Amino acid sequence: MDLPEPESGLVISYSYLWRNEFNSGKVEGLKNRPCAIILVVTNEEGSKKVTVAPITHAAPTNPEVAIEIPSKVKSHLGLDSERSWIILDDFNEFVWPGYDLRTVIGKAGTYDYGFLPPVFFKQIVNKILELRHQVKSVTDRN
Repeated sequence: MDLPEPESGLVISYSYLWRNEFNSGKVEGLKNRPCAIILVVTNEEGSKKVTVAPITHAAPTNPEVAIEIPSKVKSHLGLDSERSWIILDDFNEFVWPGYDLRTVIGKAGTYDYGFLPPVFFKQIVNKILELRHQVKSVTDRN
């Protein structure tokens, strides 16, 4: 079982802990799900800190903080055909590979689904930056 090298845009199988689950005292995600690696930072010792965003079938309560995954992209990744969104205001950070990395169901020894297409990943990054700018603007005014 070879672990993939963590790279931005790679979609992994991960036991994601939602913010509301964490706030209610949970320490482990309730469900393994595909998550997109958004950022990888390597420290001086060579360990890698990874930031992931969850992928969910649940329609977002606030559509402004999510991007729907096109069916063509879902097919490319080998995901099901149901509508799915990447949520862009709830992230997990961990040191790679961490305890919550999981194998893809039905693919023993495989931890990833593949890469998001670069054009789609750029849309995700731009939306995250836009959301961050909006939050910064609000906090700067206060």
